[in-house]
Amino acid sequence: MHNFIFEKIKRIQALAEIGLEFSQNTFDRERYNELHEISLQMMKQITDVPVEKIVLVIQDKNGYKTPKVDVRAVVFNETGEILLIQEKADNCWAMPGGWADVGYSPSEVAVKECFEEAGIKVKTTRLLAVLDKQKQNMPPAFEYVYKIFLLCKQLDNNTSTGSETSDVGWFNEHELPELSTPRNTADQIKLMFQYHRGEKTESCFD
Repeated sequence: MHNFIFEKIKRIQALAEIGLEFSQNTFDRERYNELHEISLQMMKQITDVPVEKIVLVIQDKNGYKTPKVDVRAVVFNETGEILLIQEKADNCWAMPGGWADVGYSPSEVAVKECFEEAGIKVKTTRLLAVLDKQKQNMPPAFEYVYKIFLLCKQLDNNTSTGSETSDVGWFNEHELPELSTPRNTADQIKLMFQYHRGEKTESCFD
């Protein structure tokens, strides 16, 4: 229920921003501004995060509100283990990845993040999944997020930590470390192993 309410508040906030972007009517703009302020106060109540910090995260002056894109690189080694990195932010583990960067294609983001976070060179080979974070039983977030999972081929055996990671490792499906659930879940990693074993072949979405 908490996640449901949080997502509805984000929807109100997004509608308010869209209204402010396109409405020319003074009275309508006043109403959209009020909705925007109400949504911020509701987010503050749910998260205990000051409004000033919330605004820094969600403020977007690019017009129509659209989802953010998170790209995850799915890399397996020759023994069938998956590559995970330990995030300094929470000391938990995730597939290499992060926000899509302007000027980079999704495959370029996956390659870049693998090298920056895990010190490994890879080549992107196929799209596995495009998932709506809201539908993935993940912790609530201020942003509305689409998650892209790309299968990558390992090109070397080098691994090293980056500025945002404290460790790098290979793990089998039944001995996973504590996962960074805002970034990936056990079910998502299980899905990636299903692709690796050939149990799933078609890309999945939603």
